[in-house]
Amino acid sequence: MPTVQVKSNIELGLDEILNGISQLDTPELEQFLEQVSRLLARRKAQNLSKREAELLVRINQGIEAQKAERYRQLTDKLNEERITPEEHQELLSLIGHIETKDGERLEALIELAGLRRLALNELMGQLGLTPPGDAQN
Repeated sequence: MPTVQVKSNIELGLDEILNGISQLDTPELEQFLEQVSRLLARRKAQNLSKREAELLVRINQGIEAQKAERYRQLTDKLNEERITPEEHQELLSLIGHIETKDGERLEALIELAGLRRLALNELMGQLGLTPPGDAQN
C-alpha cells in the first residue's frame, strides 16, 4: 500500500488519507480535487511542450467550488419550484458562466487533439474524460 510522508516523521497509508478526505464537506472536497488536478497536470506537463501543458491546465480547470455549490443550491430550488425571481436570474448567470467555461475547455481539447494528431474522442479517452452524450446517470 502506498504511503505519503506528511511532515517530518508522520506517514499515513493511502486508505488513511482517503478516510480523512472523505470527511470533507462537498465544497471543500471539490476545492481539494481541483488542487489535486492542478498538481497532476503540472507533473504531467513536465514532459510536454509548453503549449500542451497550457492546454492541459485549461482542460483540467473546473468551475470554482463556491460557484458549483451555489449552482446546485439554485437548481435544487428550481426543481422544488421555490426559487425567487432574483435567484432565477442568478442561476441563469451561473449557467452562462458554466457554458463559457465548457466552451473554453472544448476549444482546448480540440487544439490538443490537433497537436497530438488524434480524434477528439480518442484524446478524451486518453485523458479519462467522458463525452457528455456518454455520461452515466
